[in-house]
Amino acid sequence: MYYYTSMGDYEKKRIELELKAFTSKNFEKPSECRNLDQIRFYVRELCIKIEETEERFNYVPQWAYSLLAQYNSRQNAMINPDLRSSLC
Repeated sequence: MYYYTSMGDYEKKRIELELKAFTSKNFEKPSECRNLDQIRFYVRELCIKIEETEERFNYVPQWAYSLLAQYNSRQNAMINPDLRSSLC
């Protein structure tokens, strides 16, 4: 029985390219999102894809977490003005 202990550069690059292809095909850039529901959808889908990649390969590229942080930041920027106006 073979136990997969470490991942080589080739495998990491392949995973990164696969994930990049998925995000570029299915997602808009965070700065281009204008709709809160759209951002929430992207956050949810990206979280699912990150979890799948982690479970399948035990590896997720750092840029995927950075992209998730960008969507969360954009989401917070859209939510905060709504909260301020409702509290005033």
